Amino acid sequence: MEPSEPDRTTAVIARNVALRRHGQRLSYEQLARRAGVSKGVVVQIEQARSNPNIATLCRLASALGVAVVDLLEEGAGAAVRIVRAAEVPVLWSGPAGGRGRLLAGTRGPDMLELWEWELCGGERYDGAAHAAGTREVLHVIEGRLAVELDGERFELDRGDGMTFAADRRHAYLAVSDRVRFTMIVHEPPAAPA
Repeated sequence: MEPSEPDRTTAVIARNVALRRHGQRLSYEQLARRAGVSKGVVVQIEQARSNPNIATLCRLASALGVAVVDLLEEGAGAAVRIVRAAEVPVLWSGPAGGRGRLLAGTRGPDMLELWEWELCGGERYDGAAHAAGTREVLHVIEGRLAVELDGERFELDRGDGMTFAADRRHAYLAVSDRVRFTMIVHEPPAAPA
């Protein structure tokens, strides 16, 4: 029997986090400290006993100096990578059936990601602050979306777009029964310490 998609994604993340941690000669404690998570979280992820949420995945990628897509990919190094619809992992599932999927992304320190989101009526996704300089670009495909930034609320209708600094807490809310939107996340390379 072939593993289900969530099990496969969990196994891929586990292998990639472990390989990168070992490659950088980091202990569980060191990676946990860098990522701002507990040692137990790192151990559970590497043992494929836990599927990290988006915020934890972003923290681990940042702590390892890689893009989120680097932790999700089974193969590495190809100049061209085609992501088939059946291969796109669901990284967030909402209580009413919504979902967030990372469609594609670039490798390395100048990270660019393309996301597809669907929120059902009343669903909300609270995004953690990204690294300094990170920007998000949204485009609403269907429905009405509310975006909260530092207590200010912006509402977008079908066809509307928005860009904002995502290095602060932000949230997406379904104002209509269903909202679909795409999101691009650009995280520039970290400034040298």
